[in-house]
Amino acid sequence: VTLYYGGDDVVKEVNLEIKRGETKVILGPSGVGKSTILKAILGLLRPKQGEIYVHGREISKLPESELVKIRLRMAMVFQHSALFDSMTVGENVSYGLKLSGHKKNEVTERMMAGLELVGLKGYDKRLPSELSGGQQQRVAVARALVLEPQVLLFDEPLSNLDAKLRRQVREEIREIQQKLGLTVVYVTHDQEEALAVSDRIIVMRNAEIAQSGSPRELYETPSDAFVADFIGEANLIDCTIEKVQGDMARVRIGDLKLELPAREQLSGDAVIAVRPSRIVLSEAGAVDTLPAIIAKSTYVGSHMEYQLSTEFGDLFAVSGRVSQPWAAGDSVGLSFMGSG
Repeated sequence: VTLYYGGDDVVKEVNLEIKRGETKVILGPSGVGKSTILKAILGLLRPKQGEIYVHGREISKLPESELVKIRLRMAMVFQHSALFDSMTVGENVSYGLKLSGHKKNEVTERMMAGLELVGLKGYDKRLPSELSGGQQQRVAVARALVLEPQVLLFDEPLSNLDAKLRRQVREEIREIQQKLGLTVVYVTHDQEEALAVSDRIIVMRNAEIAQSGSPRELYETPSDAFVADFIGEANLIDCTIEKVQGDMARVRIGDLKLELPAREQLSGDAVIAVRPSRIVLSEAGAVDTLPAIIAKSTYVGSHMEYQLSTEFGDLFAVSGRVSQPWAAGDSVGLSFMGSG
């Protein structure tokens, strides 16, 4: 599918499949076409070329009267909870059901069940202003769930919450999705959020798919430097692949040699992506280490964060050793976890 605004391609030849009962996250920086894909799935944006199927039915060329019926089987949760301030929580959750013509008793039963599902049983008489940001967003999720959608769409649903609430609400969303077996398309720019809620992730770059795979595949075997750096932080270090034998490669970084999975690489100059947690710091001059200097040392509670100066560039590392941290200016030995 190719989608565009004002003559400019916003999504270029994207081909993807969301299986029934899975959560697929569309991840990427701002402006790469993530939300545009959701609008196309809802039929709010017609593709310049290509086709869109929902449960086997091609929707991109349907008349608006037919698209309305398709949308009734979908629900969307936005970045803002978009609750009606003058309505109670129960009235907000019931709003779509009433518009759909459900009987009063059924509306009440489904509203109560929806609130219980998101952990807000007994909150139906409260106003949105009496709730926290996280609770308001859960009301928005309940409002979507009571419609019993076949497809549930999330557009940056947690970006307005603080870090602790984001973690709590994303866990609740994932639990509900798995419990009900919902088909979910989830848009976010937050890498940690994407890893936490997804079955599969699509990483977008410049309106195209950079890589698609499971969270573990994208984190451990990124296809290029962009994906490596975007899915969790990564240090990109120039290296030399000295020899490839079978599935293993001998890699040299400075005077340090590593034995690593070859992953179809060939001998010669290359770039290696090293996660901050895979950098091991030792006393200066330790055997099989490279020299480094602590440029900056930051205590963040559960671990230390270090900016390192080395002969092959500046690196970022984390360490669980918080009782005896290194200080800025200290010389250390640097190696990589799993190196041999």
